Amino acid sequence: MKNLGRMIDHTLLKANATKTEVMKLIEEAKEYSFASVCVNPTWVKLAAEQLKDTPDVKVCTVIGFPLGATTSEVKAFETKNAIENGATEVDMVINIGALKDKNYNLVEQDIHAVVEAAKGKALTKVIIETCLLTDEEKAKACELAVKAGSDYVKTSTGFSTGGATAEDIALMRKVVGPEIGVKASGGVRSLEDAEAMVNAGATRIGASSGIAIIKGQQSSEAY
Repeated sequence: MKNLGRMIDHTLLKANATKTEVMKLIEEAKEYSFASVCVNPTWVKLAAEQLKDTPDVKVCTVIGFPLGATTSEVKAFETKNAIENGATEVDMVINIGALKDKNYNLVEQDIHAVVEAAKGKALTKVIIETCLLTDEEKAKACELAVKAGSDYVKTSTGFSTGGATAEDIALMRKVVGPEIGVKASGGVRSLEDAEAMVNAGATRIGASSGIAIIKGQQSSEAY
């Protein structure tokens, strides 16, 4: 698939990631012209410094990750801090419990707090954690993300009970329409996986297996 690398967020979010591993991720992103590196907030400043001469590779980080259970105020602060450190894309986790409680105002306001904090400075991707939701809840989460002004909806953190499926991508694309990005993350480990996601409507792939995907190999990475 042509230019697939430009759709991949080259990802390293494990808790025990070392500076050496993060530096390797950054160099790989430069070499393969991935869309971004996706790292935990503590590594954003380093990534931004290392990529300052590679503007095509963005710096992506995660907000309220991986549970989504911090307050909106904390998520907004975390977003502002990440942007100050050089992030140009932020992937935030929704308040999953609030969605299940049908507290839709809270969910929308929570997303909106991050969207406002990032406005004009960074793209916002909204992680809905599909593996924990019914199809009805997935659709509602996508509707709320669009209402709150997000740029993307995203399937998964990669740290819960499951990752992206082509069926979920198709559902999300149907709900958000053609104008909003859809990111598949979690369990995309091969070229075949990635192509299935893109064919279902994904415009971005979050994966720690980016190089294997590009090379047509199978990876054992979980994310």
